[in-house]
Amino acid sequence: MKNERIAVCSWSLIPTSPQDLVEKLLATGVSRVQLALDPLREEPAVWGGTAETLRQAGFDIVSAMFGCVGEDYTTLDTIRVTGGIAPDSTWEQNLENIRASIALAAGMEMELVTFHAGFVPHDPADPGFAVMIDRLAVVADLFAAANMTVALETGQETAAELAGLLRVLDRPNVAVNFDPANMLLYGKGDPIEALRLLGPWLRQVHIKDANPSPVAGAWGEEVAVGTGKVDWPTFFETLKEVGFNGDFVIEREAGDQRVADIRLAKEVILNSTH
Repeated sequence: MKNERIAVCSWSLIPTSPQDLVEKLLATGVSRVQLALDPLREEPAVWGGTAETLRQAGFDIVSAMFGCVGEDYTTLDTIRVTGGIAPDSTWEQNLENIRASIALAAGMEMELVTFHAGFVPHDPADPGFAVMIDRLAVVADLFAAANMTVALETGQETAAELAGLLRVLDRPNVAVNFDPANMLLYGKGDPIEALRLLGPWLRQVHIKDANPSPVAGAWGEEVAVGTGKVDWPTFFETLKEVGFNGDFVIEREAGDQRVADIRLAKEVILNSTH
């Protein structure tokens, strides 16, 4: 049963075409995928037939994701300024892209799409907090009109800050895509405590591992699942405690042996959830 809940992020495999994605997925031994929508939107001539290619090859698309324009992940400071839908300078272009991404996801009959909203101001009295609420409401309502859930990925704020945002936003079709490694990479708290706090909104989890930075305000290091600081046995036990029954989606965004690392992550999942 657990094997049927495992998927892999398409972008982890750095595919150059739908067929290349199929071949790399076959090498991982995982038959389910979370699909990045940005290549389909940006290069339809190459990626236009992705859903059909995947399904003909026997793969299920469990969810989708999109990125935001202008994001600079060089440092924590640069992504804080440029991330997600927070910057005024990229909001209109992001909104246009989100509409296009919704159309693509609807065409593939997706029920769930995830993204990073960007940094949320710590203080609800900060004018930027109201801006984020307003923009997320627009995004949520666009997805609701298409009968889809949009999930915010964790990491760029503490779990308490994200929970506070979700309570104020109060949209039933807005959920959480929980990434334990991001909590460590961004230095935003203990993943297990965060998981318990965000349990009511949990829709999907990313299986990714990391070591926190010893230097405050600097990036942590993503590592292969099982070799970092995420306590996987406790993580999966906590998922049971909060009643999670969604997908375990393996994400690997670093290293030069992605297929091997994804296969390792699959074994960690199976060994931790037997």
